Amino acid sequence: MQPIDLTAAHWVYLAGVIVIIATMVMRKNIVVPAVIATFLTAFAFSDSIVTAIASIFNASLVAAEELFNIFLIIALVTAMLGGLRQMGADRLMITPFRKVMRSPTSSFIVLGLVTYLISLFFWPTPAVPLVGAVLIPVAIRAGLSPMSVGMVIAIAGQGMALSSDYVMKVAPGISAKAAGIDPDAVADKALILSLIVGAVAMIITWVMQRRSWRAPSAELLTEWENEADRTVATADASPADEAASGEIDIATASTGGRSAGTVARASGGSASVDSPVVTGGPTGTAVIDPNPPTGDTDGPDRTRKAVIFACLVPLVYSVFIVYLALGKIGAVPALEGGDAAAMVGGLAALLLFAVCAADEPSKFLETTAEHLVDGLVFAFKAMGIVLPIAGFFLIGSSDFAGKILGLPDDASAPAFLFDLVTAAESHLPNIPIVTTFGVLIVGLVAGLEGSGFSGLPLTGALAGALAPGSGMDSATLAAIGQMGNIWSGGGTLVAWSSLVAVAGFARVPVLSLARKCFIPVMSGLIIATVIATYLL
Repeated sequence: MQPIDLTAAHWVYLAGVIVIIATMVMRKNIVVPAVIATFLTAFAFSDSIVTAIASIFNASLVAAEELFNIFLIIALVTAMLGGLRQMGADRLMITPFRKVMRSPTSSFIVLGLVTYLISLFFWPTPAVPLVGAVLIPVAIRAGLSPMSVGMVIAIAGQGMALSSDYVMKVAPGISAKAAGIDPDAVADKALILSLIVGAVAMIITWVMQRRSWRAPSAELLTEWENEADRTVATADASPADEAASGEIDIATASTGGRSAGTVARASGGSASVDSPVVTGGPTGTAVIDPNPPTGDTDGPDRTRKAVIFACLVPLVYSVFIVYLALGKIGAVPALEGGDAAAMVGGLAALLLFAVCAADEPSKFLETTAEHLVDGLVFAFKAMGIVLPIAGFFLIGSSDFAGKILGLPDDASAPAFLFDLVTAAESHLPNIPIVTTFGVLIVGLVAGLEGSGFSGLPLTGALAGALAPGSGMDSATLAAIGQMGNIWSGGGTLVAWSSLVAVAGFARVPVLSLARKCFIPVMSGLIIATVIATYLL
């Protein structure tokens, strides 16, 4: 292999990556560093201020072109859930599970399973308020401690389900796009790793928390409710610490009341706490209401409709999952590429139409459009921050650098990241275990920003560049990086992420919850990375 000739643009790009990682460690938003790094890299490459300025726009535009299908899926699924919530069917979907939660053990299992399934299909965004409003009080009455409740929900939802994102495939799509590989390959590996991490974390949580469980009693629920007036998110931090770290002050009301407060993201944004939805994306701003309204379901006809759709929606997606599984073994035609993701969005749109038509036939056209608009707004609030960040990492790939830099179609595009990794390979040990843990650490550091998705372009790009020299499969490396990103920033280890939503519903200090999750989650990540290195 001929030696790589590194230019000034390569070093500027490397400096940008280092600054972005350092900014993440400082728990600051990385959009501005990513945009500035894009500008400087383009200027160093072209020596043209015009090209450099244009690259700022082109980078986000290219990222948007590559990721818009993901935005649309999020919008359609969110719109469907809005229709279900208005009808009152969202809570009915999980109400039957309360009948089997009669002991701490059964509550632990049911809470984890229900949270995982809802989060797998619809992300943790709706899972937390749904489980929080319906199942958490039942689990507390059955003897499960509030801290155990918070750990189970965080590990099953924000960790295990979101880190694989196997149904909607948003995270695998971002990782795969940056690595230049098939999203399905990343999704398959991520599913296996997420189950390993989740299983290990759940077992350790069981062992650690079992001593805090108590005999079932109605007094436990009363005791838990009497604690509702305390501020749960700032029990471990002073006001000065809050201002510095972006943590959240949540004053929850007693049962039957509504929550009030402000949720401040690490990036500086905020949202009013007066809605049943946890907005801001899968790992973003938490908006908490422990007793969300579910629409007027007093009428028997509307109640019957809500029951029908509470059964229909899970049934439809269950059939779809069965079809995907059969496709994996060749029993039916397999859905390839983005077909599976498109099916998720298409089914969500059809179900939205059905829900709105059944709920208020006279306002069907208007309510459908309103829910779609709400879904699109939510999607861009949830994922919009990824665009300029992804744009910077895409400029490091030869597949996209030409468009961003405005090069002719027949021109040779630079590959800044690949060239840097190739140049450094001779100085690094080509040991698979070193490579896999290196990618995992980068993912964990990227997750410190509090958004489990913003670091995916970085770990994906590193996976694609490091795989050939290390002898590892690029999909496996991308999946490992995805585990680090989402288990860290997705809402299990970082207190300024959506973990605050879980803490708010469980009514435990968010910093204590993050600390309690550290040993189970890190143990799971280490074991999964070792298994991935030698078996995947």
